[in-house]
Amino acid sequence: MSEAGQADGEVDFDVARLDEYLKSWLGGAAPMRLARTQGGMSNPTYFVTRGDWRGVLRKQPNNALAPSAHAIDREYRVLMALRASAVPTPEPYRYCADRDVLGTPFYLMEWLDGRVFHEFATPGLQRGERAELFDSMCATLAEIHKLDFRALGLADFGKPGNYFKRQLSRWSGLWAQYRNGDDDNPDLDMVTHWLSERVPESEALALCHGDFRIANVIFHKSEPRVIGVLDWELSTLGHPLVDLAFNSQAWRMAPDENGGLLGLPLKEMGIPSEHDYLERYYELSGAEERLTRFHQVFAMFRGAVGSAGVAARGDLGNGVLPDAARVGRRLARAYAARGVALIRETP
Repeated sequence: MSEAGQADGEVDFDVARLDEYLKSWLGGAAPMRLARTQGGMSNPTYFVTRGDWRGVLRKQPNNALAPSAHAIDREYRVLMALRASAVPTPEPYRYCADRDVLGTPFYLMEWLDGRVFHEFATPGLQRGERAELFDSMCATLAEIHKLDFRALGLADFGKPGNYFKRQLSRWSGLWAQYRNGDDDNPDLDMVTHWLSERVPESEALALCHGDFRIANVIFHKSEPRVIGVLDWELSTLGHPLVDLAFNSQAWRMAPDENGGLLGLPLKEMGIPSEHDYLERYYELSGAEERLTRFHQVFAMFRGAVGSAGVAARGDLGNGVLPDAARVGRRLARAYAARGVALIRETP
């Protein structure tokens, strides 16, 4: 580590190289400091300060099992495209594809001064604040889906053909890659089979975030409104109701399952019911289709496979969290079990 660069916590790259990179871009001489962000289980993310300048660095993990699932370049492209849109995002500063700098591609973006909640229960807020906060989150998702992605230069941001069929094939392949003898997950196998027999046809197409949950949204410091949508690594052109299903998983998951809401006194807390939240989205987005059991199970399937990937990276010692293997494995089973519960639920 260089004398000019200090890090709070472990980093997976040479801090001196980053210091050199920033010096070549920003010029001058100033002390640099890094701090690993809290939360998140995929792409390593750091707060960076250099003198009076500050930003956020986001990079691929080393030894990525599936580089397509850590699409730093796609994240940066989306942030560039959304700069002048109605969707609030951090300002993208600079993208670096040169692996000689930090070992993997990375980008730098604006450091938004706000609040991030890792639980949908949003501890510490007042009842009225929660109602407004959930409405702002819902409105932000609707704005993403209303974007004219062609006008934004994102017409080629997804492959042609049936979105569900492509996604099911991709994520099933990832599950086959991630699983091993210790990762028996019969619920996930059941969910995968159930989905494969029910792939729907749909013409709906929108820019989709891919992981729209409360932990990937940053709120104003003191007001219950969204000021930035983060973590666009899974973004693509797809079916907007999958995004909605992923966002509304919170009502189907327990508090210890990625900060869900199941079993909590929502009315007392000021949090809308699942039905009211979905109706608000339909109103704001103008969506003609409605969420179906397939969309909900599909979202649980995606969550399960994504969590299995977290576990696989943890097994390699490459997890963002120190106990990534345990957390990922537990969440993979939880998501899959919730998917099975949806399948068995009476319509």
